[in-house]
Amino acid sequence: MSRILIIAEHDGSSLNLSTAKCVTCAQAIGGEIDIAVLGHGIDSVAAAAAALDSVSKVIAIDAQHLAAPLAVNWASEAVALSAEYTHLLGPSTTFGRDLMPRIAALCGVNQISDIMEANGANSFKRPVYAGNAIVQAEPASGARVVGTVRVASWKAAGDGASSAVENVAASSSAASHTRYVGLTSEGGGRPDLQSAPKVISGGRALASEENFQMIYKLADKLGAGVGASRAAVDAGYCPNDMQVGQTGKIISPDLYIAFGISGAIQHVTGIKDAGTIVAVNKDSEAPIFEIADIGLVGDLFNVIPELESLLA
Repeated sequence: MSRILIIAEHDGSSLNLSTAKCVTCAQAIGGEIDIAVLGHGIDSVAAAAAALDSVSKVIAIDAQHLAAPLAVNWASEAVALSAEYTHLLGPSTTFGRDLMPRIAALCGVNQISDIMEANGANSFKRPVYAGNAIVQAEPASGARVVGTVRVASWKAAGDGASSAVENVAASSSAASHTRYVGLTSEGGGRPDLQSAPKVISGGRALASEENFQMIYKLADKLGAGVGASRAAVDAGYCPNDMQVGQTGKIISPDLYIAFGISGAIQHVTGIKDAGTIVAVNKDSEAPIFEIADIGLVGDLFNVIPELESLLA
């Protein structure tokens, strides 16, 4: 029987939704599911992980040097726990893409990236070529599987359980060659882009960093996360951690609203799993209208103020 260990993503106080989606992937693989919560002062995070359905137990490792999610420190702890497990999973988020390849290297196996479908313990599907093709990945029977879960492809597991939390001492100390300096977030108090149920994005048509404030203002009225096209990021209108697309973040909100985004394939790759896609663009021939559920041909500089007045 498979034994699956999920490395939880969290901010030190709350569990990221990506972890619940990894649990759903683990359910599709089948077997016993445990979650490792690494960090410092993580009692509330461990309790939230223990509430997820199908989880057998939560392994909590609380240590000062694990307070920041540095892959160099977390990977060694994950590998130390891994001996009993056939599968190690993490989310295909910025966090998981940093951590899981290091774990795979320490385990001496190739990583399976962006698992979008699991058919048992040794058969997985993942997208390639910007999602235009799907490949079947089948590791050798008996080989340990280290993979990242494409969170846009999975629903979050429920949270009605009450699993045991096992506290384990850290097996390593802080790496000497890497230190944590600090974390700044450009999003302020807005929802996390990769887990927000509503996301509003802006493109090159906003024309300036000052005009991009219109997107922030509307998002705050709707309680939405904020994204951007690569063109907007490259132009300096907003930070690169807001980029949505193949080389940015893959998201699957219930509602995605795009203002002034043409719909290049690189961007569409990042939003194709969204529930409802709304596009506003003054170019009636913009490719984004081909995938949008609702399209409005109009000038965003007129549409956004009108939306704000209706919301008020």
